Amino acid sequence: MAPSARVAAGSHVTLHYRIAVQLDGNEHEVVSTFDARPATVQIGAGQFSDALEERLIGMEEGEEAAFDLAAGTAFGSRSAELVQTLTRTAFDSNADPGVDYVPGDVVEFNAPDGLRFSGVLKQHGDDRVVVDFNHPLAGLPVRFSVRVIGVL
Repeated sequence: MAPSARVAAGSHVTLHYRIAVQLDGNEHEVVSTFDARPATVQIGAGQFSDALEERLIGMEEGEEAAFDLAAGTAFGSRSAELVQTLTRTAFDSNADPGVDYVPGDVVEFNAPDGLRFSGVLKQHGDDRVVVDFNHPLAGLPVRFSVRVIGVL
């Protein structure tokens, strides 16, 4: 019988995964594919954070595991510098036009190089808007559960 394939850099991996955060002694699920279609990702392509990909390296087809990552490990630490105050004019010219954003909404912005990036609207007023560009799970302890289905 041939040995099971192992996850390595560059592998295409089909898997079920779950990400949950630990807050106030309780686990809160953020995303899970266990009751849906599995995901297929390429290790090293940036679909998962480096810390999550590192946990997958070496896993075999059929293997299941759960990893508890300390606050800031999975998606980095929170940075006060990534909470930006923008003029309302700058916000309106770079966010999707015609959308009535409210605090808590994820806002996508156009970057000068043609790429897009996201932030969470924290406050908005007539003249100023505050947007948090930290990853929403930055600075939080995370449980990453996974079942590897196939490796190419």
